[in-house]
Amino acid sequence: MELKINQQIKQFNAESLSVQSLLDLEIPNKQNGIAVAINNTVVPKINWSRHFVSETDEILIISATQGG
Repeated sequence: MELKINQQIKQFNAESLSVQSLLDLEIPNKQNGIAVAINNTVVPKINWSRHFVSETDEILIISATQGG
């Protein structure tokens, strides 16, 4: 499966991936303080395990940062 994540094309050896599975592969140790949007729509964290992505989706993963 080929996915566009944060404007970069990446390859995955899976026929289907949930948002949670994708995050487990991409950022396994940094899942606190992030938001995920698919096709410009935020996916609530409670739905990550049951929302599946497809190759046509544009995925944006945003990390919260501190500062001023």
